[in-house]
Amino acid sequence: MTTDDWLTDIRDSYDTVAADYADRMRGVLAGAPYLRAALALFAELVHADGGGPVADVGCGPGHVTAHLHGLGLDAFGIDLSPAMIDVARRDRPDLRFEVGSMTDLDLADGSVAGLLAFWSLIHLPDDAVPAVFDRFRRVLRPGGPLLVGFHVGTGSRLKTQGYGGHPMRVHVHRRRPDRVAAWLRDSGFTLEAHLLTDPDAEVPGALLFARRP
Repeated sequence: MTTDDWLTDIRDSYDTVAADYADRMRGVLAGAPYLRAALALFAELVHADGGGPVADVGCGPGHVTAHLHGLGLDAFGIDLSPAMIDVARRDRPDLRFEVGSMTDLDLADGSVAGLLAFWSLIHLPDDAVPAVFDRFRRVLRPGGPLLVGFHVGTGSRLKTQGYGGHPMRVHVHRRRPDRVAAWLRDSGFTLEAHLLTDPDAEVPGALLFARRP
């Protein structure tokens, strides 16, 4: 499968489920204290480094972007799905949302003070992730923090039905934190912290804090 093929599948799938996905995500952070704590720490790191624009890459309907804005960050969202961006703009017209791909970030070198990829890498094949991390490093200013969240485990599955029962075609990848950490180091990041959430669940989550030196 070529890059264009799986990117098209991701975009079309999330265009199809955008409204139902947004309904499901609305208020989800209220019941996720550890995720909120991680986002608060990320915001603190950005503020401590002088503040500035923060990119929420793979923002979906913008619920995390809005949460970061509430923490005092100049946050904006980028997503591959135009329908997701339409929902985000509708729900938060005061914030900036753009259609774009993490595989080809249309941001200037060193232009963001922080970058977040909150469970937005889970559909990328393994061989695409290192290049995406290279792009993250390029757009982050020196000293800028990066927060990556993802499903923990091994293997992948093809998701053919999603939110609201709509058809989808996306591969969902689970990854070991040490493997993701190795990719980050290879891209020039310094690892600073690792949080494992719901460790006894069928699919735990992981949050990695890194920084561009």
